[in-house]
Amino acid sequence: MIIVQENRSFDNLFATFPGADGTTWGHMEGRGPVKLREVNLAEKCDFGHSYQGFKRDYDGGKMNGFNLEGDSNISGCPKPAGILPYQYVNPSQIAPYWYMAEQYVLADQMFQTQGSDSYSSHQDLIRGGTMIDQNQTQSLIDSPSALPWGCDAPPGTTTSLLVWNGSSLRYERDKGPFPCTNKFPPSGSYATMRDLLDAKSVSWKYYSPAVVSQGTGRYWNAFDTIFAVRYGPEWGTNVPQAPNYEKQIFSDISAGTLPAVAWLVPDELNSDHPGSGSDTGPSWVASVVNAIGQSSYWNSTAIVIVWDDWGGFYDHVPPPFFDHWGGLGFRVPMIVVSPYARQALPSKPGYISHTQYEFGSILRFIEDNWTLGSLNTTDARATSMADCFDFTQPPRAFQMIPASHPRAYFLHQPESFKPVDSE
Repeated sequence: MIIVQENRSFDNLFATFPGADGTTWGHMEGRGPVKLREVNLAEKCDFGHSYQGFKRDYDGGKMNGFNLEGDSNISGCPKPAGILPYQYVNPSQIAPYWYMAEQYVLADQMFQTQGSDSYSSHQDLIRGGTMIDQNQTQSLIDSPSALPWGCDAPPGTTTSLLVWNGSSLRYERDKGPFPCTNKFPPSGSYATMRDLLDAKSVSWKYYSPAVVSQGTGRYWNAFDTIFAVRYGPEWGTNVPQAPNYEKQIFSDISAGTLPAVAWLVPDELNSDHPGSGSDTGPSWVASVVNAIGQSSYWNSTAIVIVWDDWGGFYDHVPPPFFDHWGGLGFRVPMIVVSPYARQALPSKPGYISHTQYEFGSILRFIEDNWTLGSLNTTDARATSMADCFDFTQPPRAFQMIPASHPRAYFLHQPESFKPVDSE
């Protein structure tokens, strides 16, 4: 299971985690070294995190342009952001994440596939890239010009592109096709993990808010871009569209109907998203992990918790390389929970993986585990996250993850119908 949280850099959540590559100091253009402030999880301001923002933050490898980030027009939030992105969350605010990192695996070298926002990041998490033509000259980047983020978008909606001419990369804002794969170039091939899973009859689901009506999934549902899913029998089944969909994950676990592969996207209030005014994300993740841990699924399950992009927050580690599409992006946290999670020592739980990963590493692990073949996107180059596991060890007994909000809280929590993201 892949649980997709929102908009946090590695330093923002794990700056002080023992043994991890974190820091409480940053660099600011025009000012030099600055000390990161310790703050609460519920950050009021939503900082920019577009492709252009990525380039500003990166600043030619200096990693000092985060003060130039904009925000999403939230009252009282400055533009540019100034010192605000230079912060890290008080560990007591995210105690469930730290507990899981201490007991299982924390990866401190997981990088986004692209330095961009949630639209392309969620595409990367189902296919490892956003190239739309077979000649590999055009790639989607940032958000479409209107909502929803896919086939349900209003007529006239466009995408933005990175265009590779063989020697240089050009950004074309709102010059791309309608965000539905039947509108992509005729020669294009836009296969996703769904194609590989279906071909081998491996069950899957993409749990996210509903797209239409009040549904806030119009901001987050990656499969709304995939024409064959949106207008096929898997829409509403493999991609649930019922209200209060978050509760379905608990009922599927209890009923023994959890699919082999699942993506789980939270309601905005439980997403860790800046500007939400909520700090329930860690407890929500803990409630899902606890439900699986107390079920018959535990001994055969791997749970990957990953954040989709850096959200404009400071991180001190520059991307290790760039392909001709401008990736990799910035670091985001990844926690891997499993009875077979690697341990630092046989008698000591917890392991910090310093292996360089990208979103394709998650897909590569799924492909290898079920012998699916390859999408031949970034999954082909990525190092599998398989080294997060030790399958020679006996399965570890599950221990409940302490959290401030129990499962009952989320079973009674109404869907917020708030937009999940602005970028």
